[in-house]
Amino acid sequence: MKIGIYGGSFNPPHKMHEKIAKKLIDEKYVDQVIFVPTSTEYEYKMNLLQNELRKELLEPIVEKDKRFMLSTYEFQDRTVHTYETLKHFENVFPNDKIYFICGADNFSYIDKWEKGDYILSHYKIIVISRNTDNLDELLRKYKKYEDNIIVADIQPFNISSTQIRKLIHDKKYYECRNYLDADVLRIIERKNLYLKGS
Repeated sequence: MKIGIYGGSFNPPHKMHEKIAKKLIDEKYVDQVIFVPTSTEYEYKMNLLQNELRKELLEPIVEKDKRFMLSTYEFQDRTVHTYETLKHFENVFPNDKIYFICGADNFSYIDKWEKGDYILSHYKIIVISRNTDNLDELLRKYKKYEDNIIVADIQPFNISSTQIRKLIHDKKYYECRNYLDADVLRIIERKNLYLKGS
């Protein structure tokens, strides 16, 4: 089985996250997707909602598709690097193939990550692009690893968690319905999340 590891802050998780996961499975890139939210201990992410709250926001998305899973592996009291996460799932699923799902914006500097070369050489990487990404340039940059790089044919919509947090902060919940699962939005409204900052 091909298992896609989908890491991210998911702050909050939105419809594009869900669309990407479903499309990757429907188009046979992978057979299963595991959502792995980043811990608040991760030093390069600021203003993350508490770990358990982001887990709670992901649960309605994961529960609606039996091909999805949710892992809190990175919820540790230290920064967990991506190569550690991938090795963890390689150990958990020794008979399966681990794929790393990565946005082109992050992929552009993956060689600067902790053991980035190890990730590039040991795992299949599914790259998700946005309209602004120069994929040809990235593929030339990582030509050495081209056999491990898969560019997914997914048409994105230009929305980010940052923009959604701004809408929530301004209490524009009606507009958020376009970008958030209804159950996710209900949790955000009920718990008054993201109102103290964007």
